[in-house]
Amino acid sequence: MKFPTPSRTLTTALLAAVIAVPALAAMTKLDNTKSTIAIVFKQMNVPVDAKFKKFTAAIDYDAAKPETSKASVEIELASFDLGDPEYNKEVLKKEWFNTAQFPKASFVSSSMKQSAAGKLDVHGKLTIKGKTADVSFPMTVKKEGNSQIFDGSLPIKRLTFNIGEGEWKDTGMVADEVTIKFHVVTQ
Repeated sequence: MKFPTPSRTLTTALLAAVIAVPALAAMTKLDNTKSTIAIVFKQMNVPVDAKFKKFTAAIDYDAAKPETSKASVEIELASFDLGDPEYNKEVLKKEWFNTAQFPKASFVSSSMKQSAAGKLDVHGKLTIKGKTADVSFPMTVKKEGNSQIFDGSLPIKRLTFNIGEGEWKDTGMVADEVTIKFHVVTQ
């Protein structure tokens, strides 16, 4: 008995599927219930903690070849929460995040290099309020069950991104130094 030869189109489609499966398997899914992005800054020399309630992250992490890993994060700036509705409204204004014109901030990695076991040096571009800057920061990676956990902190200067314009450029009231802290859990 002779079986029909598969068509070239079917063979190409199967080959494409076989090639694509490993690439899809490497991508991880964000666990929003366990992940956080927060910031710490000083107002009148007193530390203030705040968080972003809505963000997405796409991480393609390969523990065997961390230098091939990639990450991107997008934050909805209107989800910023200082714990007070009046303050939350204030930071949406033009002087601060200007969410009407710039609703999102983003980070896109350009490289990741292993620095020690479970630690990576991450480099990339951070964009806030239409301003993009090269940034780098250390990040830890650990596996727990089926999850990967990425932790780190990124110090920035808010004035680099025009956060706090006009009278708010004065760093006597709100310090220029801001630390973005993240705890990203993927499945």
